[in-house]
Amino acid sequence: MSRVKFYIITPSYNQAQFIERTIDSILGQQGDFDLVYRVIDGGSNDGTVDILRRYGDRLQWVSEPDRGQVDAINKGLRAAEGDIVAWVNSDDVLMPGALAAVAEAFRAHPQSQWLHGRCEIIDADDQPIRGWISSYKHQRALKHSFQALLQENYVSQMTTFWRRGVHERVGYLDEELKLAFDYEFWLRLAKLGPPLYLEQTLACFRWYETSKSGANYRRQFDEDYRVAARHAGPADAGAMRMKWVKSRAITVIYKLMGLGRRLSAR
Repeated sequence: MSRVKFYIITPSYNQAQFIERTIDSILGQQGDFDLVYRVIDGGSNDGTVDILRRYGDRLQWVSEPDRGQVDAINKGLRAAEGDIVAWVNSDDVLMPGALAAVAEAFRAHPQSQWLHGRCEIIDADDQPIRGWISSYKHQRALKHSFQALLQENYVSQMTTFWRRGVHERVGYLDEELKLAFDYEFWLRLAKLGPPLYLEQTLACFRWYETSKSGANYRRQFDEDYRVAARHAGPADAGAMRMKWVKSRAITVIYKLMGLGRRLSAR
């Protein structure tokens, strides 16, 4: 692979508040690579389409009704071209230099099928928050194994890239899942081989009270457990027991954090 060609998708629906920041973070990437960027919008009515029009031919986009986020991502992935694919949600951002680092990593490791990197968590105003979560996931990623990934999902979606050809082997996202569809896909990729892990911060995940993750963390952990159980074998019973314990503990932590925010807002 000489010059890498990226194909990046952003699924969107009524995210005019954030999507311009997402788009700029992707189109602003510089390096020895080519980029095709496509926004799959679900028919937004909040001004998102006006924003998309302003970019002219710098990006591809469509705005039409769909069956939700996973359907939009799969629509984009099935039309993908190039070497390396990924999606970045309409409220997250790539860090400067991310695509150049990913391109170089794939060139240097031609046998690797996927990779991910460090992620920073930011709030609605782009301020870093929850640094301890980022540090914890980093430490877990350094010690990757399939059993470790079964125990907990330490792969940050917005930092994850894979070779387009893997879809011929593992298929696309499971549209029956609503919250843990990315984790289920990582487990399929992990069965092909371990990921490369870049210690460079590649992206920022935006957390806020009404975000999908912020509003649905209990349901997300329940679905997360069911996904892991789908991929676990008889030898993974210990990992699944540990997953159950960690899931319950993390749910309690998130609940206490939410209570703390409500009390401090009074």
